[in-house]
Amino acid sequence: MAGRLVTVFGGNGFVGRHIVQRLANQGDRVRIACRDPEAAIILKPLGNPGQILPVKANLTNTAEVGAAVEGADVVINCVGLLASSGRNTFERIHVEGAANAAKAAKAAGAKAFVQISALGADADSPSEYARTKAAGEKAVLEAFPEAVILRPSIIIGPEDGFLNMFAKLSRWSPIVPILGTPLLPKFAMEPGQDTHWHFPNFSFEAFGGTKFQPIFVGDVAQAAVNAIDNADAQGKVFELAGPRVLSSRRLMRIMLKVTQRNRILVPFPLPLASIAGFFAEFIPGKPLTRDQVKLLKSDNVLSGENPTIDALGVTPVDIESVLPSYLNTYKPPSGRRVRMTEV
Repeated sequence: MAGRLVTVFGGNGFVGRHIVQRLANQGDRVRIACRDPEAAIILKPLGNPGQILPVKANLTNTAEVGAAVEGADVVINCVGLLASSGRNTFERIHVEGAANAAKAAKAAGAKAFVQISALGADADSPSEYARTKAAGEKAVLEAFPEAVILRPSIIIGPEDGFLNMFAKLSRWSPIVPILGTPLLPKFAMEPGQDTHWHFPNFSFEAFGGTKFQPIFVGDVAQAAVNAIDNADAQGKVFELAGPRVLSSRRLMRIMLKVTQRNRILVPFPLPLASIAGFFAEFIPGKPLTRDQVKLLKSDNVLSGENPTIDALGVTPVDIESVLPSYLNTYKPPSGRRVRMTEV
């Protein structure tokens, strides 16, 4: 059913922009709730005049949140943090903010609520990011029992903060790190053949790094839009992931192939990554944090415990089919040259 009023918190963000575009394409009116409405003005051309309206709303401000959802038929919350900074802590945004949005949506009479969470959300995780994501899901379902929770794996696409970062690094660095590797290979003494002697065996399998199941941002956005009208999805948690499980090593190789860069892949052991994360937290934008390193200790893949994106009517694309569309800009100049032929 199109023509509804949909409030999208964080609609000017990486995932939110794609959700806004799909809602506008199907005729919905969209209210983009964000801290800086002027930054969201560039999204207005995605719809017809008056169809997309940016409004000011900080998730931790209950009055602004209430005003943002007034009269809304659907509310979608895309707001999330990769690193705490100042007053914007994981607890305030992932838990308190998500709860505020769900409570306000229920009070406003919204018929549907969609919460964008994260794959790996776990109340017992060593990572504060993962723990607060899980707490946020719980808070949302308590306030809005019919809410749909979406847990995407690492999201790739134009302006993503993952592959773009490593592609930029590969422009000038002769090495590219493999995330999530151990400090030393696994060691075991195994019996030899036809002898009582035991011999050392070293396993380097873990040197492929953390495993991911990356998903294209457009597929996540479509899943969020499809979840609105899916009555069977109400109150459920869905895990969103791409069709392939890729190690960090394999993912970096794919990135380098697309960008036509010849770089050395070097294991980046977790203990060293934690030290690097400590110093990187002082850099504006915090490219790496100690909390993110804790996340890398576990593979970011489907658990098999919840329904997947297929149940929402979306067949995820292979990331190799979309990477050239935005990573080509990182190719050497010779690789980006447009060759003209005489007519």
